[in-house]
Formats: sequence, structure tokens, C-alpha cells
Amino acid sequence: MASEMKVERELFDEVMVPCYSPMDMIPVKGEGSRVWDGEGNEYIDFAGGIAVSCLGHCHPAMVEALTEQSQKLWHLSNVMTNEPALRLAKKLTELCFADKVFFANSGAEANEAALKLARRYAADVYGPEKSEIIAFKQGFHGRTFFTVTVGGQEAYSDGFGPKPGNVTHLEYNNVDALREHISDRTCAIMMEPLQGEGGIISPSEEFVQTVRELCDKHNALLIFDEVQTGNGRTGDFYAYQGLGITPDILSTAKSLGGGFPIGAMLTTTELANHLKVGTHGSTYGGNPLACAVAEAVVNIVSDPQTLAGVKEREALFRDGLSKINSKYQIFSEIRGKGLLLGAALNEQWQGKARDVLLAAGEQGLMVLVAGPNVVRFAPSLVISKQDIEQGLDKLDKAIASLVA
Repeated sequence: MASEMKVERELFDEVMVPCYSPMDMIPVKGEGSRVWDGEGNEYIDFAGGIAVSCLGHCHPAMVEALTEQSQKLWHLSNVMTNEPALRLAKKLTELCFADKVFFANSGAEANEAALKLARRYAADVYGPEKSEIIAFKQGFHGRTFFTVTVGGQEAYSDGFGPKPGNVTHLEYNNVDALREHISDRTCAIMMEPLQGEGGIISPSEEFVQTVRELCDKHNALLIFDEVQTGNGRTGDFYAYQGLGITPDILSTAKSLGGGFPIGAMLTTTELANHLKVGTHGSTYGGNPLACAVAEAVVNIVSDPQTLAGVKEREALFRDGLSKINSKYQIFSEIRGKGLLLGAALNEQWQGKARDVLLAAGEQGLMVLVAGPNVVRFAPSLVISKQDIEQGLDKLDKAIASLVA
């Protein structure tokens, strides 16, 4: 039975490490793309738990999968395998280029595994001097010390002492800089096929093609961080499938479990063979509960109708945001793809993305930011058209309150 203790926002300041600054309201219940706080106030969810709640809150298929598995088996560790993990791995390999799967608990862990595999492969095949990792400024790959160093935002990695070495950051979409820098000492290029935290930046076709060509030329591996873009978010099951190139290693998490923590690294048999027994592991990775839920999520998200629906909903968002902009002249452009969209603020509104987020909250709408100048939307992939319309109406009112 749940405790009767009254939980209020002040308790956060009393008991939690202060590395977050959460909103005042505390959600207590969710259904579909609606959320309610302890006071009974209703919110429309355009945030999706940062691109996680791909089927909304408490989707019946997820609830059923979790309930059913919770009465069978919760945990085994990697000393044994389990049925949900094997079913999910099989399904993921059928949906993409990969032959092999490593399960983790988060995007950072999936990326950590990807980076370790790339380094191990290069050392095994070419020798220890082939160890450089190229990544991109404003990129984000997680909060472990290795992944946060590879991520291209120094504010997140500075102040923790010496960083893992041989990591180079170049400008995203700068083909010339990449051509000039890459060498046979490069072991991998790690990139998001659409930068999320860095401001919802899409890659140019030339850039993506050049990255793949240069990796092939210099025997470097291409790692796609699809933690935020994967599992239907862009309208393809994985974003690489809409870009015309194939990575060597792919990481996925966030919406893979629809809200239940799970991550995965996907790769080829040839590369996977370099992670022999004992070289990497995870106590919780491949947890039966997480894998059962993720299988239910993947079954729905991979359906062609769901993916087509993402593109339909993108059009509704773009149309609605354009109408809002025609009234208030606040956005310089709408960026992104599918249901990972960013409304970039124009010169007059620089630095005010969080103001928009807070004003939206006052109107009963949950949105995100991607840096100080971009309002980010990452709602459920199956959000109803009515919820989109009502949410955009709340955003209109929020912006009106800031203009007044």
C-alpha cells in the first residue's frame, strides 16, 4: 500500500542531490498524452519524458506486458539469458542492419558499449595507435565520463578532472573540417543522425554521405547515436533508414522501453565478435521486465501505420506552429523531423526558451527546450489529433502571455 505521506516540491530540495531544477508541479497520474498533478490539474504532454513516452502514458499494451511478465520472472543477471531478451533481440535485428544486440539500462550505457567496442575492434585489428574518436560540437551522448567527454558540450564534461583522451570535436555539418582532420588513426566517428540536445539540427545529405565515405576510406567505424531519434521518432524505425546510409554500430534507448529503462547497442556479427566473454557486461542489462515491455513497444512502433502516423502528426505540428508564428513572430524556423521538432527562437527572443516552457506549464502544456534558444517537442508517436490541436492552443496562449 502506498505511503500516505504528503509529497510536495519542497521535499526535493530536502532529500535530492541538487543537479536538477524540476518544475513546481509533481505529476501523479498519466493516461495517453494527458498528465495530472497532485492538485488535479490536467496537462497535455508534448515533452514525452524527453522523447521516451513514445506510446504515451500507461498504454494498455505496455501495462499488459509488464503485468504478465511481473508474475513470471523479474531478474536473472547475465549468468543466464531469458526469453523476453531473446525475443526482443531477434525483433530488433529483423528491423535493422544489425545481427547482434547488447542490452543495457540507458542511452549512456548503450553509447559506452558502442565506444568500447569501437576502441576494442581498432586495437585488435589495427593496433593501439588507432584510437581517435571524432564526435561533433553540441552533440550529446550521455553522462558517464566517457560519453560526456565524447559529447560536444564542455559545460557537461568540465570540472571532473582529467578526461578520457584522444577525442576530437568538429563542427556538425562541416564537410571540409571532417575531410581535413580524419586520418588512419581515427577508430570511429560518433554522431547523432539529428542532433537533439544541441538544438534539433538535421544533417545535410552531403555531410551524412561524406561521413560514411570517409569512415570506409580510413577503416573507421561509424557509430550512430539513435538514443533520441530511434524507435519511430523521425518516421522511420531508425533515423539512418531515412538518410540512405548504414552505420556500423547503433545505440538505442529512450523510447525503446516507452518509459521502462532499457538501452541497447546493435552491431554486426563481425564487430560483435570482438567483445568476447568478460570484456563487457551489465548486471541488469536484458532484464526480463524491461525486455517484455520493450517488445510490446516495438511491436506497435514498427507497424507501418504507426510510422506513417508520425509523419502525419509532424505536418499538423508544423502547420500549427506556423500559424502561431504568423501571429507572434517568435520563431526563426521549425527544425527536425517526425516528432522530434524544435522551434528556434528568432533574434528578439534569444535566451527565452525556458520562459516559453514555464509559460506553457502555466497553461497546462508540457514542452521541452534544446538549449536556451529552441523550444523542443517530442510527444507520443500516437498522440491524438485533438490533443495536438488543444496543446497548440495552449502554446498560443502561453506565448500571448509573454508578449503582453
